[in-house]
Amino acid sequence: MKITAFAGSNSRSSINKKLVTYTASLFNQPNTTILDLNDYDIPLYGLDLELEKGIPNDVLRFSNVLKESDLLIISLAEHNGAYATVFKNLFDWLSRVDGTKGFHNKPIFLMASSPGGRGGASVLEIAKARLPFNDGEVIDTYSFPNFPSNFNDTDGITDAELKSILLDKIENVKSQLKF
Repeated sequence: MKITAFAGSNSRSSINKKLVTYTASLFNQPNTTILDLNDYDIPLYGLDLELEKGIPNDVLRFSNVLKESDLLIISLAEHNGAYATVFKNLFDWLSRVDGTKGFHNKPIFLMASSPGGRGGASVLEIAKARLPFNDGEVIDTYSFPNFPSNFNDTDGITDAELKSILLDKIENVKSQLKF
């Protein structure tokens, strides 16, 4: 089983990257890749740019990683109640790659976190509704609230109830995909 995980953020100290990295480790799958959007040079999408220069190589490279995966774990940053610009831009480019609408009909475990009590619930709902139109099969979701109070770099999730919920969701994803 090949898992690819990434955060919809370009912050070097992204709480969503910490959450998605931690979550991916709980799957205990040796073939797991954690992507960092900062490692991809992806210009701001525009039709004129696409017509002039085509799809950027790093978009094609990212798309190929998704295509070769059996499960995507994505944790989205929430900016003003919606996607972070870096994720929306990637999403726009991925939707332009020939032969796909973006996510190659891959199952997605979709997550979000925030410093606040809603845990990125707004962006999570937007993405849960939108990704199926772009060949993404959202098989479960997880909202993680109050990140600074409930997570540390040594132990991961420190709140027992929130950790139990995540572990149950991981088991659900594994059973759906027959891990």
